[in-house]
Amino acid sequence: MSPQTFTKQYINGEWKTGSSEKTVENVNPYTNQTIAIIQSANEQDLDEAYKAAEASQKDWQRVTPGKKQAYFDALLGVMTKRKDEIVDWLVKESGSTLIKAEAEFQSAYGILRESASFPTRMDGQILPSNIPGKENRIYRTPKGVIGVIGPWNFPFHLAMRSIAPAIATGNTVVVKPASSTPATAGLLLAELFEEAGFPKGVINAVVGRGSEIGDAFVTHPIPKLISFTGSTEVGSHIGELAGKHIKDTALELGGNNAMLVLEDADIEKAVQAAAFGKFLHQGQICIALNRIVVHESIHDQFVEALKQKVEGLQAGDPAEKQTVVGPLINQEAAERIQKDMNESMEQGATRIVGGEGSGNLMQPALLINVTNEMPIAKNEIFGPVAAVIKVANEEEAIQVANDSPYGLGGSVFTKDVHRGVEVAKQIETGMIHVNDQSVNDEGHVAFGGEKQSGLGRFGGPFAIDKFTTVKTIGVMSGYREFPF
Repeated sequence: MSPQTFTKQYINGEWKTGSSEKTVENVNPYTNQTIAIIQSANEQDLDEAYKAAEASQKDWQRVTPGKKQAYFDALLGVMTKRKDEIVDWLVKESGSTLIKAEAEFQSAYGILRESASFPTRMDGQILPSNIPGKENRIYRTPKGVIGVIGPWNFPFHLAMRSIAPAIATGNTVVVKPASSTPATAGLLLAELFEEAGFPKGVINAVVGRGSEIGDAFVTHPIPKLISFTGSTEVGSHIGELAGKHIKDTALELGGNNAMLVLEDADIEKAVQAAAFGKFLHQGQICIALNRIVVHESIHDQFVEALKQKVEGLQAGDPAEKQTVVGPLINQEAAERIQKDMNESMEQGATRIVGGEGSGNLMQPALLINVTNEMPIAKNEIFGPVAAVIKVANEEEAIQVANDSPYGLGGSVFTKDVHRGVEVAKQIETGMIHVNDQSVNDEGHVAFGGEKQSGLGRFGGPFAIDKFTTVKTIGVMSGYREFPF
């Protein structure tokens, strides 16, 4: 199959035209030009994909750890060879700047390298028993078939973050990529696995709108776990469907991440970190900074330095090296962000730079005099607007950070590292970083949220736990005596 098209489904090692009458249009968010039109998958295609995954799983599970690792080594080689193509797809399909696309490639590569170690880390236990002559053996095994729903914002990395660990631990996968990024969240990945020589059925990719196959993807009887990365609203629906059918879920959902800049922070370093954590990929990242909470004694100095930084960020064509802020994913996103920004200004916020929009492109903006109740602070922005909230002390900063239904990421800036850790402990979030921004995702480290930001953890041993199950086999060396 030509790497330039990606117009077909990938099921059981074959590229086939979707059976639905509907289509998915793959559009470049910067040029608004159509990249490709894909004939959608319907429930029949989905059923075929799940059955292919189920049929291949038992054989894949029995492949020796060394052989599995050899497949992953081959995949790492294919990724390296096709890096430029992967970056190009990220730029044209998701509006990634070259800076972001490079970061995404490296993150996905890191996840792949970490996952390659999983086949030899599938350990069990032998536990004692209170019954004489008995021992309890705990065996770790794959769950079976995993359904992966990939997002559009970091499509390649975040789909790989579920696919690679699932396959490395002996499962097989069906992935449904986001309709906005069908190649980088699914079809391109499938082709890379295919080129690396993975057996048929180990990975399958079906492209179709959630309205047509979304619920069936979750409720189908074959998948044992649904891994979803996306909005809290959709994640809640998936969790409800999965719970009804007693399926496990891995849900990485929305965030409203706060950076706390305490009065003793290094202002220059904090500004540099804030700009990166806020404006990478136009802020369209679940762990991007949504609120910047600054102590009043350094507020004005911080804002002036951040204003100068924001004024120097170039917005435009994501394919140009100097571009820092590229396009939003679509016009709907641009309109939503402008609405939240305008309503916040009506409520007293002040825009001191940026915010102008043209099509899907929006100039990076900085708002001050923001309160936690304003839409720009209360909602997940997912756009290039930095909202600064002034606080009087550390206690208020912690209260503001926690005053959100989300709890995914965060950041604390202070020259006193111990103080930073003590503050970080008080933030209700799955991840938080001292003297760093919030956009961090290392393959061996726990990744996930609290509250409405999701369930479960990705990364290293936490991913192994999520994509496997354990079975207890009690073994008698002799025979028990029973009372009747």
